[in-house]
Amino acid sequence: MLKAKPNLESGIKTLKRDWAIVYDMLSRKDNSNFGWDEHKQLVVAEDVVWNSYISVR
Repeated sequence: MLKAKPNLESGIKTLKRDWAIVYDMLSRKDNSNFGWDEHKQLVVAEDVVWNSYISVR
């Protein structure tokens, strides 16, 4: 067994988890206040929206 295999599997698991969070933010109808910044390649929103999202999580 490769020594790197557990690290790769862990990285893939983390990537899938993070992708699911971003996908939920951008795809839900009730979360239309989130957007995607093509230039910066990240999720954008007003501070009020982030604070609300964080308090629910």
